[in-house]
This record gives sequence, structure tokens and C-alpha cells, in this order.
Amino acid sequence: MVVFIPKYQQVARQLGDKLRLGLLAEGDKLPSVRTLSQELGVSINTVQQAYYYLEAEGLVEARPQSGYYARTQGQRQQRVPRRSAPQALPQQGSPLDLESILLRLMRQQREADWLPFSMSVPAPSLLPIPKLTRAFQQAQRNMPHAGIGYELMEGNAALRRQIARHALFWGGQLTDEEIITTEGCTGAMTLCLKTVTQPGDTVAVESPIYFGILQSILSLGLNVLELPTDPLTGIDLDVLETHMQAGQVQACLLVPNFSNPLGSCMPDAHKQRLVRLLERHQLPLIEDDLYGDLHFSAYRPRPCKAYDEQGWVLWCGSFSKTLAPGYRVGWVAPGRYYHALLQIKRYQAGFSPGITQQGIATFLANDRYELHLRRLRRTLTSNCQRYQLAIRTYFPKGTRISEPQGGFTLWVEVDPAVDTIALADKLAPFQISIMPGQLFSLQPQYTNCMRLSYGLPFNERVEWGLRQIGHCIHQQVAR
Repeated sequence: MVVFIPKYQQVARQLGDKLRLGLLAEGDKLPSVRTLSQELGVSINTVQQAYYYLEAEGLVEARPQSGYYARTQGQRQQRVPRRSAPQALPQQGSPLDLESILLRLMRQQREADWLPFSMSVPAPSLLPIPKLTRAFQQAQRNMPHAGIGYELMEGNAALRRQIARHALFWGGQLTDEEIITTEGCTGAMTLCLKTVTQPGDTVAVESPIYFGILQSILSLGLNVLELPTDPLTGIDLDVLETHMQAGQVQACLLVPNFSNPLGSCMPDAHKQRLVRLLERHQLPLIEDDLYGDLHFSAYRPRPCKAYDEQGWVLWCGSFSKTLAPGYRVGWVAPGRYYHALLQIKRYQAGFSPGITQQGIATFLANDRYELHLRRLRRTLTSNCQRYQLAIRTYFPKGTRISEPQGGFTLWVEVDPAVDTIALADKLAPFQISIMPGQLFSLQPQYTNCMRLSYGLPFNERVEWGLRQIGHCIHQQVAR
């Protein structure tokens, strides 16, 4: 498959490689848009788009009336939330009543007049609904008995072929016979947990980590080990290795590409080292690659599965964040655990709906998906930048904001005097919903943090909402 890379992304890759390799020092001024346009023989708009991409990655910064300047990792660390340092002990529960808080927030998300910054999904206006509808109509016409029969236990054959085909974008060499479809990515991860663990085992995760993952782990009678996590590069592998050597970890469940909520992305060297650790200790990694296709840079980051030679990585994904949240179409490539996982699916989960899988497969077969992804990525890149700018404008000085390289979410750290659960209650009369940081851990931490989704297109109402959040924070700090 030939992968088309737009010209501005090619320019961004060339400049980005120089910045990552340290060929440009901190504070070095980059060529002006006009100069670089002339040097490379491309349009001014192409260079501007390339600089926007690099700014989204945090590799350059724009200075008003001056131009673009190189930024180093050290500079980024001063602006992003602090590196997490959870207690190095497995947890079996949370000091918070997570269930009641989550139920309240989820009710708010579904109210038509609310601003759901708490909801990590794309707005319907960003999804190709008419094209999906036509794909489903075609699928229903082509399936035996209009798709009312049972599907294969391993999942729709056409969909599995398309998933394997799409994996070529990150260098995957999967076949359809290595893939099992599931009810969304959460369904995939739950099947994986049931396959590779027993009650009482300990699962290592990032911290902060998506609360749905915490709930899934706890519901199976498992313990959670939260690992120190860098907001840019992911988990501390030295700490994980120490726990592995002590026999304190039986499985890992990680989001290496654009973790939720931090947005961190593990460098390739870290992914390779992680896979070698798994092989040495013979431990499974459940890899949540839900956000991998939503990259802002010129190329998709490789999942850990790309370095897996012995089958210890169970690669999970879904179309819920890129195409159709409500269809709940996901998958897993479980490696050496294929037959064990398929058996658990047969006895505990059952058949996945065929019509939704065939509809997605039809959409993918017409090569519409990558075109849609390119448009979605451009919108999310712009959204991320505009949300970050609004937060820096309206939130108190000293606010730290994550710099995701993809995905949907910003992790925001404000003054320690602010309790974001109380802040969420204060915002309710304004019909604004946020996700408090304490929900992303089983330990008493992240009280002054929140997750904000930029899946809503930036407009005047979104800016008003962010300004209102900033105003309420200012009030709490001033007390």
C-alpha cells in the first residue's frame, strides 16, 4: 500500500528530525516562512502548515512579530504538568466514591445544552455520518438475510481483513486470522484481562489512567499498580522493571500512544525496551492503541505490537474515537493468547453484532477511512492549539497544560488550592462539564488537575466555556 503524505507533513518531518536530534539548539530562530518557502520550493501555506504541526508537537514556539524558535525537552517540561509519583504499592480500591461522581458527570454529558468538556469523543459534526449510513445500507443489502444471523465467533471476516490491511500504516504484518473482533476497545481489554490474569493478580498501569480501565481491572478482583509517568514520554521503565524483578506484576495494561488523559507518547526506543522486558520476564502487555491513528505529526507512531516477536503483546483498538462511538466495534490481536481469548469470548461474551462490523468494513474497503482521518487530524490539531491558547489566556498564571502529540485530551494542572471536584460542582449551573483529576487514580492525588476534551470544534461558545472555567478557578485561588 502506498501511503500518501501531504507536502506540509513532509516539510514538518524534515524540520522535526533536526529538532529531535538536537541539530538546532534551544532558542535558535528558525527560517522565516517566506525564506523556507523559497529554499524548499514550496508554497508559503505549506510552510505555515508545517510550522503549525511542529508547534502542536511542542518542538517549536511562535513569538509574536518575531517568528518561530526551537524548543527543547527541558523547555517543554517546565510548561507541562508535573511527572506523577504515585505510591509504589498495589491498590484494591479508591478513597473516593467514584461511581456516584462518574454517574453524575455522565448524565451531564448527555444533556443537549451542556458543554461536555468531560467527554472524550469527537463531536458528531466531525464524523462522516452520511457516508457511514450509505456503507451500512450497502452492507445490509449484501449480507445474507440482511445481517440478522450470527456472526463468526472470531468476528466478521471482511472487517478483520480491513483491520489487518490498515495495520500496514504502522508496519504491521498481521493477518485476518490473528484478529478477533470485540465490543469496543474496553471489551477487548476486558477479554484480555480475563485471559491473562487471575483474581488477586496485579496489573501495572500509567498514572493518571483512564477511569474506565481502573473500573475494568477492579471489577475482576485484580490489584492496580500505578507507575510514575512522564507527561511527554510515558511510564518510568526503570520502576516497572524493579517491580517485575520482584515478581510484583503479573500483567501490564498501557496506552503507549497518546495516553488518556496525559496524551503522552512513548518514544520508539522505550517501546522496544518495554517489549524486551516483557520477553525476559514472560509477562503480557495489554496495549490500548485506541488513539494511535489520531496523530498530529507527519507519521503514525508505531505500537509496541510492532516490536513483538514472541506474542506477549495483546494489541487492542477500536473505531469508537475515530468513526462511530456508538457502534462499539473493536478488536484485539492477542498473539500467543489467541485460542485462550477466543474461548473466553465464546463462553463469556458471545458473538459480536455482524451488521455493524460489516458496515464498518464496507466503509474501510472504499478507502474513505484514511481521507476521513486526515481531515479529522487536521481539525484536532487546530482544536488542540486553540484550546491551549484559550487556557493560557483565561486560566491563572502558572497553569500547566499537557502537550499531546495526538488524541483528544488535555491534562491541566492548576493551583494546589483548587479542588477540581468542587470546581465541577461550581460549573454545573453554567452547564459546563469537566472531568476532575482524582477520578484517574485510586490514590488520593491529582486533586488540582482536570481532563478537558478538545473533541468539540473551537467556537465562541467553547471559548466562553473555557473562560468561565478560568474565572471559577481564579475565584477559588483568591479565597
